[in-house]
Formats: sequence, C-alpha cells, structure tokens
Amino acid sequence: MRDGPQILLLEDEPAIASTIAFAVQREGLALTHCPLVRDARRELSARRFDLAVLDVGLPDGSGLDLCRELRHGVETAHLPILVLSARSEELDRVLGLELGADDYVAKPFSPRELVARIRALLRRSGHHQAAQAAPPRPAAGPAADFAVDSAGQRISYRQQPLNLTRLEYGLLLTLLRGVERIHTRDMLLDAVWGQSADSTDRTVDTHIKTLRAKLRAAGAGDDCIATHRGMGYSLGRR
Repeated sequence: MRDGPQILLLEDEPAIASTIAFAVQREGLALTHCPLVRDARRELSARRFDLAVLDVGLPDGSGLDLCRELRHGVETAHLPILVLSARSEELDRVLGLELGADDYVAKPFSPRELVARIRALLRRSGHHQAAQAAPPRPAAGPAADFAVDSAGQRISYRQQPLNLTRLEYGLLLTLLRGVERIHTRDMLLDAVWGQSADSTDRTVDTHIKTLRAKLRAAGAGDDCIATHRGMGYSLGRR
C-alpha cells in the first residue's frame, strides 16, 4: 500500500542527499535515495514513483541519460522529473528540458524552494492526469489524423503511436482541443505547466520543437503545428 507521493532521489553527495531527505520527509513525502544510476534503475524497475529528482554528475553515469531513458519507457514516459546540476548556464538548462526534464534546479539551492518545486510538479501532474478525462472531439482536417487514448495518455498519428513525454502529450492535447485556434505561449504554459514561475516562453518553444520533430518522424508535415509570429501556435491553421 502506498502512503502518499513517492519521490526517487538520485544524488551521490551524502550531505546534499541528507538535506533533501530531511526537507522532503518533513513535508510528509516519502523519499527513496539512490547514490548511483544503477541503483536508481533498479528501484524504478521494481516499483512506481510519483516524481524523480536526478542529479547530473554521478560516479557511474549522468542523471540526464537516465532522464532520456525514462522518457522513452512505457511506464515512465509521463513521470515528473526535476534535474539537479551544479551548472546553471542557459545552455545546460535548455539541454535538460530538451531531454524531457520538467524542471531544472542549479546548485546551490534552497531546500524550501526545492520542496516547493517538487510540490508544484506533483500538483501539475495530478491536474494533468485529471484533465485527460475528456478527449477532444473528432475533427476534420489535420486533427482527424490523430487519435487520443485518454486512459493510457497516448496519442497516435495515422494509427502510429507517438512516443511523447508528459509535457509534449499535454501540448499536443491542448492544440487538438482547440483546432485552428491560436494558442498564445501564456495559454500553453497555464494549460500544460500550470503556475510555475520558472517556466518561460522559451520553455514552450523548446518543447514545441521536440514535438514537431516527433510528428515529422511519424510522417506529419513540417507545418503540422503552425507558428504565428508574435502570437503563438496552432494546429491546422496557416
């Protein structure tokens, strides 16, 4: 039986791991600490977690590699992931987001802020899952090529399942629910990310870019998702 949200922490520095564990457990969240990537893989294959906090530099690998693996896993594709790193440059943050991370926190960090971000991701994940109850209505035009499996949180293009991250799924689902409507970046942030102060227009653009690449690989045209300069994005409107 599961007692509340289960957090996986991948962190090899004992002092940092102890600080995070204390802050998280004080908030009533259960935490499993893994000092190595292989330990995290073993725990993730043995049980279900509600969120993963992954350090980047580990003795036996990188949390970013594990993040990529989780995003390609059937059972973990929608797992909320927060990446920890000693590097705070924009390029590093963008790379983490492109690999599927939902949030990126640079060291040193405030334990209280980290817990707040974890709770925000958990809330967004719960809101996101609840929002899947009503699939978009069948539509003509480009949207007719898509099929939504709300229960499985999967979308197919011309009967070909798309390997989407949780955020890519949320973006495409939002666009499908408003075919030919222009969605501003603020609208997409609110619908998919929720009220996250660290999410920006660049965050939306990064995930639209990866979503377009996956649609293109599935056979959709480059203009399946249209960009409206200075406005936002739409599906099925030029």
